Amino acid sequence: MTQPPTAPPTPPPVPPVPPEGPGHGVGPEPGQGAASGHAAAPSGPLGAPRRTAWSEGVRRLRTAATTEPGRLRAIGAVLAAVVLLFGGVTAWQVSDRAAAADAVVDHSQPLSADAAHIYRSLADADTSASSGFLAGGDEPRSERRRYEKDIREASQLLADAAANSARSRTAQRQIAVLNRGLPVYAGLVETARADNRQGLPLGGAYLRYANEKMRGELLPAARKLYTAETRQLGGDYDDAKSRPLPALGTGVVALAALGWAQRRNYRRTNRVFNRGLLGATALSLALLVWLSAGHVMARSGLNASYTEGARSLHALNEARIGTLQARGDENMTLVARGGGAVYEESYQKQMAKVAGDGERDRAGSGLLQDVREVADDRAGSSAVAEAQDAVRIWQQRHKQARAEDDGGNYEDAVEQVIGAKDSTRESFDEVDKSLSRAGAHEQRQFEKAAGAGRDWFAGLVVGALVLAVLGAAAAVLGIGRRLAEYR
Repeated sequence: MTQPPTAPPTPPPVPPVPPEGPGHGVGPEPGQGAASGHAAAPSGPLGAPRRTAWSEGVRRLRTAATTEPGRLRAIGAVLAAVVLLFGGVTAWQVSDRAAAADAVVDHSQPLSADAAHIYRSLADADTSASSGFLAGGDEPRSERRRYEKDIREASQLLADAAANSARSRTAQRQIAVLNRGLPVYAGLVETARADNRQGLPLGGAYLRYANEKMRGELLPAARKLYTAETRQLGGDYDDAKSRPLPALGTGVVALAALGWAQRRNYRRTNRVFNRGLLGATALSLALLVWLSAGHVMARSGLNASYTEGARSLHALNEARIGTLQARGDENMTLVARGGGAVYEESYQKQMAKVAGDGERDRAGSGLLQDVREVADDRAGSSAVAEAQDAVRIWQQRHKQARAEDDGGNYEDAVEQVIGAKDSTRESFDEVDKSLSRAGAHEQRQFEKAAGAGRDWFAGLVVGALVLAVLGAAAAVLGIGRRLAEYR
């Protein structure tokens, strides 16, 4: 019996191919993105998550840091940055100190000297006005010219101070007081002079009023101006002499980093020297030595300018101011005609302050003795010694003049005070000339020492930047030679 043929096996069903086009794709597995409402994280090759640009950059840096070439590149960048930082900080600090030294030489010290000159001019103008008044209607032309010269100089110096004292509000206020008061004072003196020439007693009252304005308003303002400018000079000195600690510290850090890099290079390669790193070290060391030596020498010069010049000039200014005030008191004692006890008392105080008296004199006190002690050479001390001798003669002649006035010999007392020969005026002029000569000598010493100190900063700013750039380039080249060995 014939069996029917067996049917061939049925092939497995083929899954349908999803249609292409937007909106048609394979849906998420159950329980995944569609079910949870979140899109599936993008996947890279083999299903790894894709990295962002930042994470990729961090990964590459970490990879580079684990290799010697990567470490060398990082070391080279750090060395170049530290050396450049050293040069930049040095240039900044030296620039500040050079500017302060320039201010000492060209600005604050001249302004302090001008402020002292303003005070002396005002005091001398008051003295000349009273001397001319004592001469009566026959006023000496020399006294008149001296008074006019003092007023003119004071006005010009005030104009200069107003243009250059922008840094100090105190100075500006005092300049304003002086500019307002000086014309008023000059007007009172002219009124007193006109009345005196006509023989009117009212002239003495006007002159006393002018003297009170000078002593009560103008001279105190001039003193405050001088104090403000001298304080500014001290501040500029401090700024110019301050130690550049940040620059020195940065230099030490740069040398330490370069030394560490060379030691590391030696331990890894057994090579003693790397020319690039050695050159960078030499350049950084040269800059550090230049900075240290330049600052030390500049500081030394500025210290010398203070001890040999500025300090002596300050003492001289105080002594000259004291003698001018004593001379004005001496004249006003006679102008007051019997009512000058207050002026005589002030004269005695000023003269004791200038020359010393009693136990203070034997102890070597007094402004003139102070000036002589700070004078550092024979030229300065000899001029002060001459002034001391003239002050002693002045005091003796003043006693004679007071004896004449107290005895009722007013005309003889006036002659003893304002006469051309053997008078207190002659002694005062000798004192003023000697102190003026000493002041000119001390001014020259100040300018020489301060200029020498300032010159040590010259070229250091540019030199610091050049050496820093060369040092950074040398460090990069030295690291580059090591990198070349890995290529």
